[in-house]
Amino acid sequence: MKMKNATLRYMLINMTYFAVFCGVHAFASVFLLANGFTNTQIGIVLCIANVLSVVVQPVIAGIIDKPGPITNRNVSMVCTCLMLAGSLILYIGQGNFWLVGIVYALLYMTQMAYQPLIIAMNFEYQKAGADIKFGFARGMGSIGFAITSVILGQVVAKQGPGIVQIVDAAIMVFALVIIYFFKLPENERAGEDAVKQETAEENGPKAHNNLLDFTKTYPKFMIFCVGVILYFFAHNAINDYLIQIITPLGGTEKQLGYAIFIAAALELPTMACIGFMLKKISCHNLLRISGVSFFIKTIVTLVAVNMIGIYVSELFQLTAYAVLIPAAAYYVEDVMEELDKVKGQAFVNVAVTLGGVFSSLICGRILDARGPKAMLTVAAAVCLIGVVIAWFSVERTGQKQN
Repeated sequence: MKMKNATLRYMLINMTYFAVFCGVHAFASVFLLANGFTNTQIGIVLCIANVLSVVVQPVIAGIIDKPGPITNRNVSMVCTCLMLAGSLILYIGQGNFWLVGIVYALLYMTQMAYQPLIIAMNFEYQKAGADIKFGFARGMGSIGFAITSVILGQVVAKQGPGIVQIVDAAIMVFALVIIYFFKLPENERAGEDAVKQETAEENGPKAHNNLLDFTKTYPKFMIFCVGVILYFFAHNAINDYLIQIITPLGGTEKQLGYAIFIAAALELPTMACIGFMLKKISCHNLLRISGVSFFIKTIVTLVAVNMIGIYVSELFQLTAYAVLIPAAAYYVEDVMEELDKVKGQAFVNVAVTLGGVFSSLICGRILDARGPKAMLTVAAAVCLIGVVIAWFSVERTGQKQN
């Protein structure tokens, strides 16, 4: 028995996940500033969250890659429950500096930890026979992010930052229901577990759970991940501190919502067309294009003199983030052995997360000391180095999808 409406159901998982992602990430500075945090302290909170996520993600992926009852879906449900509890605690505990800092770090970490599981879930279910249009579903996730950004921008301006936690909690209740019912029929689940078991038994110990072993097996992939770290240093410098960037240009929380909406809404057409794009352009070239676009976006943000410039910079999301995320997912599927694929997705997300770590450590301090222009100048220089590293390390997969 085949799963019905698989794309629709997977799309809703993505939409709810990224709607909450908007509240947790895009409005992090807004919420934490309102609770008495300085830019430097916000950087420390986000840095701690990202470091914890870097540690947790490969561990979870290594467990899921093995045959057994611990699946992408089950872990995603646990993470959603933890985040729901965290949002409610944050709403109740507003004004308690230490409680807010600790819980926000754990909330942020948990959300980052299960993002690769949602991507891996798509490929897992596809192999079990589910007909999922990954690019479209992931692009609709960005639409969920975009719609939420506009709503939160309007609501926060009227009711204050605390409302973000209530909106997030409501969405997570809905998300939990969707994920619970997004399960393979028993015969297909058994078949998927059998494939993992057969791979482990017949082909030998192919899983590379040790970091050194994984790096030796996929050296170019790991170097490419260094480039991704540097892309996301710049990406997070803009996203995490966008309210501080636009305030000198006359922007408010309302304009913050509009800017985020533009970037997120533009991700849908690219992600929805990723299958078509892969028929025309190989995966490694798409990854190169995305890196150059991250750099251009950072430069345009740097030279912007008003909100028009900020809105223009967000247009480059079309070929930056919107290309990198789905192209990297297909890239992992192409270059990784079967028992390493969830870890491969996790390491891409670890690279994204580490970009946030270094951005949080450095950019908050630069922002406090020298202002947004100095921060963006550093971000642009770091991103350019990432472009060069990734350009020469990404493997020529020759992958043009049939």
